[in-house]
Amino acid sequence: MLNTNYCLSLTRKQRRESWEINIGNIPMGGKNPIRLQSMTSTPTQNVRETLEQCIRIIKAGGDYVRITVPTLKDVDNLREIKKLLREQNISNPIIADIHFNPKVAEAAAAVADKIRINPGNYTDSKKFKQIQFSEEEYKGEIDKIKERFIPLLTICKKNQTALRIGVNHGSLSDRILSRYGDTPEGMTESAMEFLRICLEEKFKNVVVSLKASNTRILVQATRLLVTKMNTEHMYFPLHLGVTEAGEGEDGRIKSAVGIGALLADGLGDTIRVSLTEDPEAEIPVCKKLVRYFEEKTGHPEILPLYRHTLNPYVYNKRESRDMGFPGGTNPPVVVADLSASAITDPEHLAQIGWMHDKKLNRWEFSDQAADIIYVKNNIPFVLPEEKIMLLDFKNWMELKSKTENIFPVFSSQEFLEKQLPELRQYFIHSKLSDLSREFIKKVKKFSNIVLIAESQNINSLAEHRRFILKLMRHQCSSPVIFKRNYAENQIEDFQLKSAADFGGLFLDGLGDGIWLNNSGNILPENINATSFGILQASRVRTTKTEFISCPSCGRTLFDLQKTTAKIREKTSHLKGLKIGIMGCIVNGPGEMADADYGYVGAGPGKITLYKSREVIKRNIPEEHAVDELVELIKDNGDWIDPS
Repeated sequence: MLNTNYCLSLTRKQRRESWEINIGNIPMGGKNPIRLQSMTSTPTQNVRETLEQCIRIIKAGGDYVRITVPTLKDVDNLREIKKLLREQNISNPIIADIHFNPKVAEAAAAVADKIRINPGNYTDSKKFKQIQFSEEEYKGEIDKIKERFIPLLTICKKNQTALRIGVNHGSLSDRILSRYGDTPEGMTESAMEFLRICLEEKFKNVVVSLKASNTRILVQATRLLVTKMNTEHMYFPLHLGVTEAGEGEDGRIKSAVGIGALLADGLGDTIRVSLTEDPEAEIPVCKKLVRYFEEKTGHPEILPLYRHTLNPYVYNKRESRDMGFPGGTNPPVVVADLSASAITDPEHLAQIGWMHDKKLNRWEFSDQAADIIYVKNNIPFVLPEEKIMLLDFKNWMELKSKTENIFPVFSSQEFLEKQLPELRQYFIHSKLSDLSREFIKKVKKFSNIVLIAESQNINSLAEHRRFILKLMRHQCSSPVIFKRNYAENQIEDFQLKSAADFGGLFLDGLGDGIWLNNSGNILPENINATSFGILQASRVRTTKTEFISCPSCGRTLFDLQKTTAKIREKTSHLKGLKIGIMGCIVNGPGEMADADYGYVGAGPGKITLYKSREVIKRNIPEEHAVDELVELIKDNGDWIDPS
């Protein structure tokens, strides 16, 4: 059995026990509620605008506000902002965000309630060179960290200032990269080096975070960090967040996938949802995520797991039988549930990406066309051969014409008791409670069964995971489509809840398909888009351009929201391309490692363009930079004209 002591239980919602730390007048960790926070996006030298933004974040429900402090002059601005807040009887803790300059951190530690530093650029070099370190040289680098870091800890102790060790996937140092690579282990060790020094210096007022725009890396690294901390008897609280999550639907789904996968296993003491929007817009999203997981406490019992082969630190797709569609190494399929809709004309299927040209009698499919539709009754026209239609067994039996791409869905009881007709594929609706020895034994006799695993347990992620691991224990390799029903009327609520429930499953490679149903007022096209969004955010199926855009802060050198919208308008048709949009250099080059192209603020009104981590064009005037980005994509053969 693999070591999965990153969480207390894989089947019961149970929060990790962490040390309580003091951050101003709002403690974190221990038995305290999960704290919410955001970060100002105004220049810190603009005291009035930053003050007003702090107030908006706090009024929205933020417990903590983080402010960028790039220079010693900004420490004075931070002091003034905090003073003005206190004069208005606002006592929420203020956090100083520091990169590159230990002297600024030391000065800010006497002012702020908490300091955030990034190990990758606090003391180490970051030149993107593959440098080999001998053991002696490596130890020497650790000694240098101590020399620069211990003075900060001394000031924090004196001023009762908390500290966040905030590692970003995009800014690991050359030293870490040389030994561990651009990996979860590298992120983990980057944090552990600093945490060990904190304990040596008897300083426990620390929170730690590992952030990435890649949700798979984020989740694996955080799990590994907790396991390593447990091994070394460290119980520092955790700050969770997906960095550069983006805006709108994409930012919400991606954040819910990454943060939700960790909250589901009881990890996390504070969260930030990093959206390319006004920072106060992040807090309501944080509230909804936290509340959703609070509701899972005391969920109906799911029997514990005593033996399993799941490796939570490495992505391995579950080995399912390759039936072409779904299963094997094929990407997960999307099922569109149209059972509540009257489908009488091919035009009705345009809402799930199936377009029919009546003149040519030909079907065309969007990049986010559902693979399978589930309907209540037969539809009065011929379906495209490439797609599948499902009906309940009883309704299927009443069909006068049964084409090869129309299949019945059997209940588990029907599957066990009825004489099955000869079919190319069998779809069996099942729940965890159906997985008896008799049921699994019969399933294994067939080479063409797809299981539809439905959970209505409020902790559906754990129940679905338990379903898969039971199949794995019995060496049953039938593909599995995960299903859950919701009753939401607000699209944001539906996106957050479904992404939080399903993201962790796909991040661990456990599923072959997704089936979302909603009885509230959410349009089928939005449900379909959410399904594809979850798969893309979980990095198992790419169907659209991915924008890795940061949430903006006081270092941002251009209007991120307007620029992101402009870049999206010109490039959103480039399926599968990843474009990074970074306000400044702090995380830009590092996050370019996961992007095909990068658009990074280089100075006031100046933009630098990247191809992956390589600088291609420097200091382009901002007014020409988006067009230059398009030309760069064209020059590298990645451009297609929009249809």
